[in-house]
Amino acid sequence: MPVTLGDLVTAPEFGLRMVWPADPAGHDGDVRATEVAWVHSSDLPDPAPWLEPGQLLLSDGVQFAGDPSEGFAQDYVARLADRGLVGLALSEGIVHDRIPDAVVEACRAHGLPLLSVPRRTPFIAVIRYVADILARDRRERLEWSLDAQRAVARAASSSGGLGATIDELERRLGGWAALYDAAGRVLPFGGAPAEHGAQVEQLVQRTLTTPRPNRRHRLGADDAVALERIGTSAHPLGVLAVKTTAPFDPAENDLVASVLALASIALEQRRALDLERRRLRTGALELMLSGRVASADRVAAPLWGTVPVGPLRVAVAPRGAESAELLDALEAASADRGWTFFAERGDDLVMVGDERGMRTVRGLLSDHGIRAGVSGSVDSATLQRGLTEARAAHGASRTGVGEYDGLVDEGLEGLLVATGAESLAQRMLAPLRDADDDSDSDSAQTGQPGSLETTVRAWFESGCSWDRAARRLDVHRHTVRTRVARAGALLGRDLDDPTDRAEVWLALRLLARS
Repeated sequence: MPVTLGDLVTAPEFGLRMVWPADPAGHDGDVRATEVAWVHSSDLPDPAPWLEPGQLLLSDGVQFAGDPSEGFAQDYVARLADRGLVGLALSEGIVHDRIPDAVVEACRAHGLPLLSVPRRTPFIAVIRYVADILARDRRERLEWSLDAQRAVARAASSSGGLGATIDELERRLGGWAALYDAAGRVLPFGGAPAEHGAQVEQLVQRTLTTPRPNRRHRLGADDAVALERIGTSAHPLGVLAVKTTAPFDPAENDLVASVLALASIALEQRRALDLERRRLRTGALELMLSGRVASADRVAAPLWGTVPVGPLRVAVAPRGAESAELLDALEAASADRGWTFFAERGDDLVMVGDERGMRTVRGLLSDHGIRAGVSGSVDSATLQRGLTEARAAHGASRTGVGEYDGLVDEGLEGLLVATGAESLAQRMLAPLRDADDDSDSDSAQTGQPGSLETTVRAWFESGCSWDRAARRLDVHRHTVRTRVARAGALLGRDLDDPTDRAEVWLALRLLARS
């Protein structure tokens, strides 16, 4: 425990007396609790340059002999107060029978506690008293630090691993601690209380992304949290958050540093293990897609279960769009909500599941707002086809989860949409639109009854009947023939040929959808 002015005043061997403030029932109570960092003795007229904040100065008062002016005492005490001293103690019965009134008034004016030292008390005894207590305190803190570090080392080597290490840190510091990974997700070791959870998570994100973040932050009126980044600003491994009501002392800092080192090793191992698991997943998926399901089972079954024969479905989402929370949720779904398997493949996140598992996958994708595609029903021998279908469904989906079964219901046109054929349709029909845009007649603009595109579309929708198209457009049948013939020439298509006719009609349909 630190030494206080009250400890020195109440020590019977010294006989020190508080001169100012002297009222124990008033301000004196606060002053007695003031901590003393060290005790120094000097009779110099200006000892301030050699003193440090938190010290108590002992003096015989020689500098005040010879009836110095009141201004000297004021300046002397002002320099001590500005330097951050916690008190001035003057001897009585050596140079002065009692402390000069000018000194008392100066201490009162500058708020510097003033103590009286009796003639019989040697300064060295006071200095040794404080030194012994400080040395004992440092020794006790060193022993505490060594014991605490041995305890966290034992915890780290136990079956509890990193979790046991965080638990031991909490016990030693008497407060909560929490560990977060490089994505800012809290790991299942310790944890901040619910009332501070959201605020701590925001501070963790700031710590991960700021080159030189603040280490200590207030949490409400009474609590604070110390945040220590694990790793570098360029490659963070995580953040250790520890409750603190005051800045850590050196022993506590040493303990936190030890836990940081252990956590750094554990998180680096965890990252390496996660990378290998991801590679193992990708390898197992490649075996499944190539039809070697038995080999895939030998790789994946011990971790993720045997691949069902069927029916199965495949889902695809763009890699990078998936959130860390989604991957965690997929990992949990693999365990207890139907059979599911996921892996990264090129630019895709591929998910395979039975019917129950895929219902879970659809829900997770929707909950996380990720655009994806789901195949039709396949079996373990036709997963490659399922992957192709899922990609087609993803391409056709503008938002949310697209279903390949829905594309099948829309026929070939739906499949063309899924493959991005709208851009090809726009390029194919560009000559018609350019011709309409170049026309001088306002009535011939695209979308108007006189435009080539509108005429060709009306002709197709009239079953390629000249008469019905003419009545629909309110023009002569020969006008329809002329416009259709011109459109065919511009497009380089023979609209009497069924194949060319089908291509132009599908292009018009695709443009109408877009």
